[in-house]
Amino acid sequence: MPGLGDLVSELSPERVAELLERGEVELIDVREPYEHEAGRIDGARHIPLERLASEAETIPGDRPVVFQCRLGARSAMATRAFRAAGYDAHNLTGGILAWVDAELPLSPAGGWVAPH
Repeated sequence: MPGLGDLVSELSPERVAELLERGEVELIDVREPYEHEAGRIDGARHIPLERLASEAETIPGDRPVVFQCRLGARSAMATRAFRAAGYDAHNLTGGILAWVDAELPLSPAGGWVAPH
């Protein structure tokens, strides 16, 4: 499968939703556990930012990976680090707040975006 490396590192919520639905990306939620509990994107794997380096070897390097947080700042740091390590890494532009603004679903039903 071709990578997304030719694309900019920032991906819109709509594009991420499309890629996730097709199973073409690994979505990593780097928020704190309480944030993840409040509301999350179905299909995202939760690895808090402070554990990301220690779990890097469990993240597939053979397919694109998209990082996601509340606003996009923490996930942008993860994206830069993983791109530097050779991953086809991308950031969900605007984070989960942009996802909700795009009227994309959260889990569980009634989920919400917790403050950071």
